Amino acid sequence: MIENLDQNQIIFVVFIMAFSAIPVGFMAGLFGIGGGLITVPVLFYIFNFIGLDQEFIMHLAVGTSFSIIIPTSIISTMTHMKYKAVDFKIVKTFGLFVILGVILGTLFAANLKTASLILFFSVMTMFFSIIFLTSKEKINPEKREINLFSRIILGFSSGFLSAPMGIGGGIINTPILKMFGYSINTAIGSSAAIGFLIALIGAIGFIITGSYLNIDAPTSIGFVNIPAFLIFVPITMFMAKIGAKTVHRVDRKLVGKLFGIFLLFISCRLFYEYFTI
Repeated sequence: MIENLDQNQIIFVVFIMAFSAIPVGFMAGLFGIGGGLITVPVLFYIFNFIGLDQEFIMHLAVGTSFSIIIPTSIISTMTHMKYKAVDFKIVKTFGLFVILGVILGTLFAANLKTASLILFFSVMTMFFSIIFLTSKEKINPEKREINLFSRIILGFSSGFLSAPMGIGGGIINTPILKMFGYSINTAIGSSAAIGFLIALIGAIGFIITGSYLNIDAPTSIGFVNIPAFLIFVPITMFMAKIGAKTVHRVDRKLVGKLFGIFLLFISCRLFYEYFTI
């Protein structure tokens, strides 16, 4: 358990968390995502390393990821707002159904075993890596109204899929908004704002479900680990601001392909973890 770690091991854990927080925050701002696709695997390995209960370490990684996304998405959204790249109309109307999806998705995730949650995360990450690697940016896309039926189905699905993965939903919502003709900048900025709603409801849900299950996780509230939150957040908030500024200045197609490769690597690594459990 964590109390058996020596000083060097504690320093190693803190260093890994702090180092990982840099790309988490930067990607959060750059793509309008929460950074959970990086945070969750890192926290999973760290919690496994320090000897937390194997039955709940993936749940703890997901819940903690949501808590970290809350302040990170706020900074990301505020920065995108300065570039007039957040459509709050779609955030409000689409976000309502996202929240409903998160609530049910959180209940779904709480009842999954760690191995099942890893497999789910791996499959979804592989799917989204393919999207990033194959998608092409349209020139002067025609913006289309997202009708009520599409908002219900797509919004609910986004929230439901985000909950078990501990993500802010940007890798789902950004392609959806692009599909309906939103510019890439507005899609990213609006996804960051929607990510705040997902993270807030998700974190609350994992705190409640973890407390109800009365898990053995020192320094945690439900499925949210407090030390990890305190280490990640200052760094992710700072880097999210830089990432959000960068997205308005660089060629996003290249960055998108690189991110797709990263997701592919994470997916393959977690598939390996699943088959060796």
